[in-house]
Amino acid sequence: MADDPLRIGPHSFRSRLILGTGKYPTPAVMEKAHAAAGCEMVTVAVRRVDLKNPGDPIMGHLRGLKVLPNTAGCFTADEAIRTSFLAREFGLSDMVKLEVIGDKETLYPDLEELLKATRTLVNEGFVVLPYTTDDLVTALRLQDAGAACVMPLGAPIGSGLGILNPLNIRLIVERLRVPVIVDAGVGTASDVSIAMELGADGVLLNTAVAGAKDPVAMAEAVRLACCAGRLAFCAGRIPRRATATPSSPDAGKLGAGSNS
Repeated sequence: MADDPLRIGPHSFRSRLILGTGKYPTPAVMEKAHAAAGCEMVTVAVRRVDLKNPGDPIMGHLRGLKVLPNTAGCFTADEAIRTSFLAREFGLSDMVKLEVIGDKETLYPDLEELLKATRTLVNEGFVVLPYTTDDLVTALRLQDAGAACVMPLGAPIGSGLGILNPLNIRLIVERLRVPVIVDAGVGTASDVSIAMELGADGVLLNTAVAGAKDPVAMAEAVRLACCAGRLAFCAGRIPRRATATPSSPDAGKLGAGSNS
């Protein structure tokens, strides 16, 4: 789908699938999964890697991929801002997947702190991709704050529950001018397809691939699902109806009156 790129700020990607780097059984399996998924960008939790060590077991297996620093584990705007600056100073990227967690049990974001961090980082020249709830009002506020895209959750992080509120995702997609990337809660390939059929511009997932019995096979499955969902959305689905309509009408259509 090279003629249908995903554009986030000044950056452009052929793949609309973004994978994480955590929870894989080995770095080698992670590398094979990334290749099977065809992704061009992967997230890295800045606070969970050794940026000073060129031989870090994760960073050493990301050759050729765009690294998207992630502020996972931050619970205040100030923490997330410091972590973002650290990642940029080490040359990872001017992009940041911004997480400001508000609740340790559900890992739901603190929306007030998230907005505060977004405004600050945008003013400092970052391309900000905030992880948020599937709330339309918050998504609009993040867009107004300068976010390059908005990343509403499909379900709680790592839950594998899929897209719990498809109407909310569709509302966000329809109202926002910036890309919408569904992030968190994806459990399998069909969830990716559903997100894309709803009009999402991309999907970010980690546990569904890393935690699968065969991560490499699942990575290929979600790649195919992402492409299929995007093609279906662009093709335009038929309207839902409460009653049946014949697929072979009697008259007025091609082939009417024939015996075939």
